[in-house]
Amino acid sequence: MTYRILYIEDDHGLAALLTRFLKPRGAVVSHVVSGEEAIAALARETWDVIALDHNLIGETGLDIIARLKARGAHPPIIYVTGSDNAQIAVAALKAGASDYVWKDTEGHYRELLAQSIEAVIAQDLMRRDKERAEAEVRAARDRAELLLTEVNHRVANSLAMVSALARLQGASMKDAASRDALKEMQARVSAIAAVHRHLYAGSGGDVSRIDLADYFAILVRDLGATSRNMGAQVEVTLAQADEVAVNADHAVSLGLVATELVTNAVKYAYPDGVGEVRVSLVRTAPTSAELKVVDDGIGWSGDTGVAAKGTGVGSKIIASLVQSLGAQIEYEKASGASVRVSFPCMPA
Repeated sequence: MTYRILYIEDDHGLAALLTRFLKPRGAVVSHVVSGEEAIAALARETWDVIALDHNLIGETGLDIIARLKARGAHPPIIYVTGSDNAQIAVAALKAGASDYVWKDTEGHYRELLAQSIEAVIAQDLMRRDKERAEAEVRAARDRAELLLTEVNHRVANSLAMVSALARLQGASMKDAASRDALKEMQARVSAIAAVHRHLYAGSGGDVSRIDLADYFAILVRDLGATSRNMGAQVEVTLAQADEVAVNADHAVSLGLVATELVTNAVKYAYPDGVGEVRVSLVRTAPTSAELKVVDDGIGWSGDTGVAAKGTGVGSKIIASLVQSLGAQIEYEKASGASVRVSFPCMPA
């Protein structure tokens, strides 16, 4: 193995002895006597390691380390000192030297320096290999995230097309029940599409953690538009949205639960088709939260037998999704209807 050493030493005789000693080991040594010459040499050529003497003319090796650090990236430094003061060695290591060698008068330090040079070069190669591997991993992760983002974008677009086709098909139907069924399906598809739009545009690359506050802001807006498309004058609002996060699958399930509850309220809570439905998302504990859908209409206790106007499909969907979430659902009847879904979430 051949390696290149920049030796900063103001004693030409010692530099010559070290050059001859290291040459059989495959080392090419270039000798400079000052920090100024070292900076110029680093600007011209590439070096594997710097051997730096402590006592120089008008400066110390510590001064040169500071100048090298200010300059930016530099080869690993081995500090060579003739002083037996341990504080100098410690100061050099703290300043950024990779190793130090005590320069004894008998010249044994040259063997130690040769061993240190080989060890430091090996460590630097390992560091560079690690950095390259980490860079490759980051690049692969970025490619995967870009691909996943593109997939979510395409899925959202496809679901939006399905929703639009359902709307067109419903508009051409004369049977009111069929039109309503297609509108309900359109709302369900839109709820799933909203998750994929959020994964595409607002997840920040972390598809394992969905911010429900952002997602529900989009979902409630879409549900309000769907309400108007159904011919109702029912305003759908997001009354409260705490910071709550879940994984993507749970986000889809919660979105569908909210869609079913809001759709039921829009259809059945107000016989005259005028009113308000309020959706709220509240963190109730470090790892639990609550989805609440409230209206001021005629009220409903959650008894599927009472809701004879509908097909019961929505209630079955809600029950299935609540079970899959490991959640609890409660129905309250006061001046209207209030449905509370308690579910587990990620820690804040």
